[in-house]
Amino acid sequence: MNAFRLVAAIGILLVTPGLAQEALKIRPAVELEFPTVAQALQQVEASSDLITWRVHTAAALGDGQPRRLLASAGGGTEFYRVSTVAVRDLNALLEPIRAANRVPALACAVILSNQVVGLGAVGQRRFGTTNAPVTLADRWHHGSLTKSMTATLAAVLVREGRIQWTTTLADVFPERAASMNPAWRTVTLDWLCSNRSGAPENLTANGLWQELWDFKGLPRDGRRLLMQRVTARAPNATPGTRYEYSNAGFSMAGHMLETVMNRPWEDLLTEKVFVPLGMSSAGFGVPASPRYIDQPWGHQWLNGAASPVEPGLNADNPPAIGPAGTVHCSILDLGRYAAFHVAVHNADTELLPMAAGKRLHTAVPDNASYAYGWNEVDRPWAAPGKAYTHSGSNLMWFSVIWFAPARGFAVVALCNVASSTATNPGAAATDQVAGRMIQEFLK
Repeated sequence: MNAFRLVAAIGILLVTPGLAQEALKIRPAVELEFPTVAQALQQVEASSDLITWRVHTAAALGDGQPRRLLASAGGGTEFYRVSTVAVRDLNALLEPIRAANRVPALACAVILSNQVVGLGAVGQRRFGTTNAPVTLADRWHHGSLTKSMTATLAAVLVREGRIQWTTTLADVFPERAASMNPAWRTVTLDWLCSNRSGAPENLTANGLWQELWDFKGLPRDGRRLLMQRVTARAPNATPGTRYEYSNAGFSMAGHMLETVMNRPWEDLLTEKVFVPLGMSSAGFGVPASPRYIDQPWGHQWLNGAASPVEPGLNADNPPAIGPAGTVHCSILDLGRYAAFHVAVHNADTELLPMAAGKRLHTAVPDNASYAYGWNEVDRPWAAPGKAYTHSGSNLMWFSVIWFAPARGFAVVALCNVASSTATNPGAAATDQVAGRMIQEFLK
């Protein structure tokens, strides 16, 4: 540390016209200041005994400029240090793949031993522009990678004793049980988070998808509407017996969690998962502002080229589908998320114990290798363990995570174009990126 400055504690009386007077307390603090190293991740760690160190602030990419932050000075003696990890610039590896696939932009993060060791972002935020390059701080839409985040949130709330994996829809919504098809009443949180609840994959055939688009209420109320419509009909299969990929199932799981906690799923995911993991860029929906190129835009693949989709409500899934696919965040923060899943598979973490992590990753028997937002697969490069993966897309973006806990390895690859057809350059480009990073880092 270069400097520590003590900010004195004082008392202030806050007077707001028309409101009761309240005392505003300002607590003593020290300002930590240290130089950053360009193209390196640096995190501040704290200790009270100089033996055991804990993360004080999540790692941030240095730019060569001094960084300042405040730390409490009222909780006893504290010591601080800066941990620095050099990060490999991956742009030279990404650009040829981007150009060959003619996609607007690509980004990638590589994790080894629970640390981000490689980062890159190349291309343009919007196809057809030359003055809006993507950056490492940009936020990307991750579609169905949200599913594992909802399952992770469920595991956190199970650990806290707020809900159980065996909790049923009838347990959480007793007032709705009579109007449900009887088969739905015993559907559990576990089945919803493992795609074996009987929830349908297709919501367009019966008009529900359009109804969710037209819905003008809060996302939480939209999820209640989705649940009511889906459970009014018989499940597609006997619950708990067959795998069927389903956005509706994860949306209902998220609605169970927000109902039990009486707080929106978006707020719960932020507080219980994003904040503990240091994912400060994480949010929901399209990351860019309408009419502005302040973040990457999504693109559709039309007539052999990327066609920009202007940010707005029509550039994403309906908000009611949130727990199945509306999260966005930076490449670095998605790397943090992948690093967490590597870590929790191998050891207890502050957020979840190892047993909970292994449960999230282990495929349910006879369930098409699907676990809880992850596919469990065999790959030679993951030996002696398994590989775990999932992709995400709202048909305008494409994201994929691969991780191999036995190797302490993960790779995250992102693209801002996708398609529902067999020709999906976003999927092809991210697959090529992941394969190249496996070759580079697991030699």
